Amino acid sequence: MRAASPELDRLLAGIRACRVCVEAPESRPLPHEPRPVLRVSQTARLGVCSQAPGTRVHGSGIPFTDPSGDRLRDWMGLTPQEFYDEAKIAIIPMGFCFPGQDAKGGDLPPRPECAKLWRPTLFTALPQLELVLAVGSYAQRWHLGGDAGKSLQATMLDWRKHLRRKRLPRVLPLPHPSWRNNGWLTRNPWFEQELLPVLRREVRRLL
Repeated sequence: MRAASPELDRLLAGIRACRVCVEAPESRPLPHEPRPVLRVSQTARLGVCSQAPGTRVHGSGIPFTDPSGDRLRDWMGLTPQEFYDEAKIAIIPMGFCFPGQDAKGGDLPPRPECAKLWRPTLFTALPQLELVLAVGSYAQRWHLGGDAGKSLQATMLDWRKHLRRKRLPRVLPLPHPSWRNNGWLTRNPWFEQELLPVLRREVRRLL
């Protein structure tokens, strides 16, 4: 069970009741009822910060209940039970709700309303986070700011520099574990050979 905090509970209640992307959206409204999906606690030292829930996660209400989640847990060297231990791992996507799909059936980008409304306050409420896994370019740009590269490739190639930064939380960039990145993984064997062993050591240290 996660550590209780009245302040954090109030913040989470506000996030889970949020309807801004439906009632006052920045652009086209969310095409379905909001269902924010995130997991946080005041004791989790590791954060998994990705893009947005997909269709399966929108249905389950549990993050990474899909093949991407299976791959991510394999990268981290974790069982599902370890991964979903809310007291140890926070899961905070850039957009809390499934954003819908484009005409080709691909997921749309994360809704921008979430990050602007909630993320600064939420991360201020989680000062114990020591490491953020920035999964995909949207999360990398938010967590790294001006230190992010101009492309996913550029950011990934600088992963050691980002991991060594002195201010907390440190950031380790990861590509999204979707099958759409299979080509990138094939072209960059150093990811499995060099980065994954470091990722697994960091995960074990923080758990």
